[in-house]
Amino acid sequence: MSDSTATHTTKPVKNTGWFNSLYTGDGGIDFIGKTKLWYWITGILLIISVLFIAIRGFSLSIDFEGGTKMNMPAADYSVEAVEETFTEATGITPEIVQIVGSGDARTLEIHSERLSDEDIEKARLAIYEEYQPLNSEGQPSPDAIGNSTVSESWGSTITQRMVLALVAFLVIAAIYIAFRLEREMAIAAMAALIVDGIVIAGIYAVIGLEVSPATVIGLLTVLTFSIYDTVVVFDKVRENTEGYEGSRRRTYAEQANLAVNQTFMRSISTTIISALPIIALMVVAVWMMGVGTLKDLALIQLIGVIEGTFSSVFLATPLLVSLKNRLSKTKAHTASVMELREGKTTLDDAAPQSGTDAAGGGVGGFSGEEAAGQTTTVTNGSPKKRTVSKPVVDDHRSSGTWRPGRS
Repeated sequence: MSDSTATHTTKPVKNTGWFNSLYTGDGGIDFIGKTKLWYWITGILLIISVLFIAIRGFSLSIDFEGGTKMNMPAADYSVEAVEETFTEATGITPEIVQIVGSGDARTLEIHSERLSDEDIEKARLAIYEEYQPLNSEGQPSPDAIGNSTVSESWGSTITQRMVLALVAFLVIAAIYIAFRLEREMAIAAMAALIVDGIVIAGIYAVIGLEVSPATVIGLLTVLTFSIYDTVVVFDKVRENTEGYEGSRRRTYAEQANLAVNQTFMRSISTTIISALPIIALMVVAVWMMGVGTLKDLALIQLIGVIEGTFSSVFLATPLLVSLKNRLSKTKAHTASVMELREGKTTLDDAAPQSGTDAAGGGVGGFSGEEAAGQTTTVTNGSPKKRTVSKPVVDDHRSSGTWRPGRS
């Protein structure tokens, strides 16, 4: 008996693991079914963020507001005592006096409004005479006290460039997704991205974290991460829903939910892998080196990676499905699937008029993949068993030269 006519009775082993159920949709998470919950959570976060941004505002660094920053080795100095010495020397109360870093890298920083060169020199001499800070060679010296001044005009220029960079990023990302995927996907992705930006800004306003140029750089980085994760999910959605109108197996929402389940573990794994080096960077920057710039960069990235994962998994796809369900063709397809499931129509009624499945020439409104495994049909509301013969397809990619009649 030839290979083409051989009968195989071995039953495939079914994988019932949780990860497999996520991928096949047999026991996955109903992300789309909980759309209202995700919308409520997002709405609450947006309201809280906007209120705190409007009422409390941001704690901007001197790079945005302008001002003077002085620093020296912290040693065992008291923050309150140094602040008092600075105020007595200049007549100006500093905005922030803090110690950053740990160990030998501990640094005392003084932030104040912009000082004149004369006031800076008065503060330097007063602090040196009171505390005798050591320079890099271990000798007491006024040079151990550093200072930097930023003008208000420089801060304004930085702010304008920050806004321009954010707008340019959003426009370019929207155009790419619209051409690469679909228009509705671009709208949903941009909406989720805007939510990311507002929530991250709200967290900074709530906690009172300082916003520096490094924070802006980190924000652009995490927004890129978020849009990347969203595009990965949307690409799978497009793959699952391609030609969905010719199949009555699942609705558009169900196919989209399957795509989220299939990419869910990838999103979580990417988030964890991304967060680990960021946490390591925070440990090195804050506790070991005391480098404020690295601290700002790592903090915004850690917050953004977590928020970006939430938006790409729980918000972007539900938004996409909501947009798609507004289209007449999606409404008609969903209604057709529901009628078939309720027994109001038969497979023949659900099939295209040409008798050929638009999604791949399947049988009775099913795609080719569905028709190959179909063993029943519905006639007059009652199931009737039938046998469908699966044709033997010769694979011409096997070794040797194919000729007519060759098995």
